[in-house]
Amino acid sequence: MGIGEKAKNLGEIAEGKAKEVMGKVFGDTETERKGKAEQIKGKMKQAVEKGRHPFKH
Repeated sequence: MGIGEKAKNLGEIAEGKAKEVMGKVFGDTETERKGKAEQIKGKMKQAVEKGRHPFKH
């Protein structure tokens, strides 16, 4: 996993967490759900990249 991809995935996770918290604070369940979804998406991308790395030669 390249540093750029890792940073992008971590940024997506952080942005999702921020949206989730904002949704909770303002009582906006849609924003909260979108934030959780972004976090999951970022974590899934990281897992795929980590799994792909050992097979690169």
